[in-house]
Amino acid sequence: MADEMPTFAFPYQPYPIQEQFMQALYGALEDSKVGIFESPTGTGKSLSLICGALSWLKDFEERRIRETAALLQEGEAVLSASTTTTSSSSADPDWITDFVQKKSERELVSKIKEDEMKRKKREERLEMIRHNVQLKYAFKRKSSEEEEALKLLQLSKGAQEQEALGDAADEELIVAEYESDDDCKTKSKFCDDDDEDDDLVEDHVTKIYYCSRTHSQLAQFVHEVQKTAFCKDLRMVMLGSRQNLCINEDVLRLGSIQRINDRCMEMQKNKHEKQQQEEGAKRKRGPAKAVCPYTGASALQTLRNEVLGAVSDIEQLVTLGRKTHACPYYATRLTIPPSQLVVLPYQMVLHAATRRASGIQLKGQILIIDEAHNLSDTLSCIHSAELTGAQLCRSFSQLRQYSERYKSRLKAKNLMYIKQILFVLEGLVQVLGGKVGQNPQSQTTQPGTQLLTINDFLFKAQIDNINLFKLQRYFEKSMISRKLCGFIEKYAGSGVTPHPQPSGLNKENRRTEGLGRYLQTLQKSQSTATASIPASDQQGSAEAERLMSSSPMMQVEGFLMALTNSNKDGRVVVHRQGMLAESSVKFLLLNPAVHFAQVLRECRAVIVAGGTMQPVSDFKQELLFSAGVGEERITEFSCGHVIPPANILPLVLSSGPSGQELEFTFQNRDSPRMMDETGRTLFNLCNVVPGGVVCFFPSYEYSRRMVAHWDSSGALARLAAKKKIFQEPKKANQVEQVLGEYSRCIQRCAVDGSGLTGALLFSVVGGKMSEGINFSDDLGRCVVMVGMPYPNIKSPELQEKMAYLDKHLPHTGGRSPGQALIENLCMKAVNQSIGRAIRHRGDYASIVLCDRRYSRPTTLSKLPEWIRTQTSTHASFGPAFAALRKGFQSVSQSVNADRLVSIMSTLPSLHRPLGLAVGQEAVAFGVGCIITPSPVVGQGQLSHTLNMNK
Repeated sequence: MADEMPTFAFPYQPYPIQEQFMQALYGALEDSKVGIFESPTGTGKSLSLICGALSWLKDFEERRIRETAALLQEGEAVLSASTTTTSSSSADPDWITDFVQKKSERELVSKIKEDEMKRKKREERLEMIRHNVQLKYAFKRKSSEEEEALKLLQLSKGAQEQEALGDAADEELIVAEYESDDDCKTKSKFCDDDDEDDDLVEDHVTKIYYCSRTHSQLAQFVHEVQKTAFCKDLRMVMLGSRQNLCINEDVLRLGSIQRINDRCMEMQKNKHEKQQQEEGAKRKRGPAKAVCPYTGASALQTLRNEVLGAVSDIEQLVTLGRKTHACPYYATRLTIPPSQLVVLPYQMVLHAATRRASGIQLKGQILIIDEAHNLSDTLSCIHSAELTGAQLCRSFSQLRQYSERYKSRLKAKNLMYIKQILFVLEGLVQVLGGKVGQNPQSQTTQPGTQLLTINDFLFKAQIDNINLFKLQRYFEKSMISRKLCGFIEKYAGSGVTPHPQPSGLNKENRRTEGLGRYLQTLQKSQSTATASIPASDQQGSAEAERLMSSSPMMQVEGFLMALTNSNKDGRVVVHRQGMLAESSVKFLLLNPAVHFAQVLRECRAVIVAGGTMQPVSDFKQELLFSAGVGEERITEFSCGHVIPPANILPLVLSSGPSGQELEFTFQNRDSPRMMDETGRTLFNLCNVVPGGVVCFFPSYEYSRRMVAHWDSSGALARLAAKKKIFQEPKKANQVEQVLGEYSRCIQRCAVDGSGLTGALLFSVVGGKMSEGINFSDDLGRCVVMVGMPYPNIKSPELQEKMAYLDKHLPHTGGRSPGQALIENLCMKAVNQSIGRAIRHRGDYASIVLCDRRYSRPTTLSKLPEWIRTQTSTHASFGPAFAALRKGFQSVSQSVNADRLVSIMSTLPSLHRPLGLAVGQEAVAFGVGCIITPSPVVGQGQLSHTLNMNK
């Protein structure tokens, strides 16, 4: 770390914990560490990450410029001195020694000069971009997207030219001749080989990759960047999917991500074919192929310049794309190499194939993974794959129809690999107990679940003699999945006879009648099943119908790729559900560290950050130590909250108001006494807690049973007399509506002074409202956790994961790693749920953990430190209730006094309440407060009211 204390251009006066956070982050980046940073939500974590990381990057670049200049000066001095002096100590002749020495010195100096010249030209060009000056020279770069498009082009060259126009129209659907099983390295041909500006080839500068879970979180991060002083000179780009960045309305209307991607790639291939025809190549007969009008080179470069010149989020990128008539998706990828900050979703950086396709290079770079509390689960999810029996049968039928239609136009090696794929699909269907070529919804299977190693699964499917690595390369190089998608899209809806006809069929209908009959059968069965679906679900039905008519070969490709993992790192779950269509095979990744290891090896430093990273020890063991990271490279930082300690009151309730012990184990959680006691506990809490109360249940089913019991016993009516009751919906598109009604109800209750004191929201741990939702201020004055949300211990996937950890990880503290996993999954979910409250410095809330088991020291140790240090355990309900009532009275008085002082400090002295100086204590409880100032000579009493409503 640098000797001087770093300075951070924080937009506001930072809290001490923010200073500590930025200093720890700076040190971790400087020392090339793997950092685990925990900072509660509401403490300015995003701004601390931005200012700490960008301050290091700025210092690093300035230091490298100084070191380069000094090295260049020293090299020139040594080179100059070596021309006047020679050494005679070597056994070689003097002229040989002198020549070798001067040659190496000259090469070093030349390399330094070249790098420095490139850097200066790059800075000059960026300066011109910011002043909106047209670039005077071209740039050359390698783009993985261009290579992908070129690969499509080259693979299409081997297709034979047909004489009939109808056959020519199908040419783009034909798999090109597959000449070799070895990977071929394709040289980019989209830049001139004799480009005179070779020195302007843009290498990847040292940069920071920031990734988070959702596009909304990334957009919020970009808005925080825009608040800082770094925004002015920062080269930043935000990456997204084609679905988020496409501005071609014709493509967007396709709806599904798969169709949008396929159509975009097809138009890119058409574009490069058109370029070759313009260069003199013979045009193939057939209708003109569509080309995207937004991918012109000059337009992309113009948009690229705009992106480099100003910090923009996704919406702003789309607006700029429409303004410049250029594709934001491709322009943002052209912007990656010179960018200092790249903002992108998890999948783009954690999945190796996606990294390559996006042009992301991690070698020597900084990676910051925010919201990393579920990083292990995210890695497992990204690299897992699942196929249903319906998808397998559909893939088999579609590929067989494709093969039969184009049999005479496919080369021998293509036919061989297509037969291998068909053989594999047939084996996978047989594992599920079905047969290909028949309707999967009419085939019954023996229910049951079986968990197999990869090798055992391959033997069971009788596909162990198939080289999956060669098959994987064939999928990648032939683009068979994309071509099959195009084939289905073209013929699934038109020109296909649903039933065989004995005569009068033309050639095209004979070739595709089987496919049409199969799709018609599935659509008919689906329409019968969805005839009674209400109007509110029609959108979902339309989406299901669209998926039914598409090709699932992409999912098949992903599943076969997953099977190439090491035998010990994964398992295959064979799940039969009585009907073949609903049965499934699923690849389960047991060791996510195997895919995270490459990221850790390549990056200079990796920072994982989150509001709740506990328990850290198990996170390190599963993801870092297993990936080969040594303890000496790991650094940890955890800070408290910015709120005063009195603003949070965490309680562990071991029993309810009538003395019934609260322990929601599987054996007694459904007992009427336990449910009644839970209702009484919640009723008492609602009596003293103002505003909103959020109550979390372990599952949707248990929430339903509990509410049904309260409804029959009358407890629900008593609760409704105190607070209006809302329930978390199961459908994601209804969450916003429920939250809006919940918020408006609390606001009305605070104003109209009716009998209701607020609202009560029943939510589910791990549901829509347990993560990413802010219950700040009156929306969440109390968070109640009913029971402990342990995962289903009988799940075959969880049991296999536990067995894997027990076998490969060390036992600590008398517990097996499998047992620790169960506890950790539970407490991670708890920490995420209770973290919905306390969202800023002036916020206050209570956290009530209703279960005796929370009082165990091992369980308490897994709570975030800022909550754990304030948690009190109560064996009986009385003292806990008294502490809760007293706590709300005192904290509301303190908060209202702070608000009053803050408001008065912004008022001119003439408008302040008479006789009350700024900083003088003003204690009040409630929404507003009345202050009667002391008499002042010559003036009478004055009553001054300040409204404290938000």
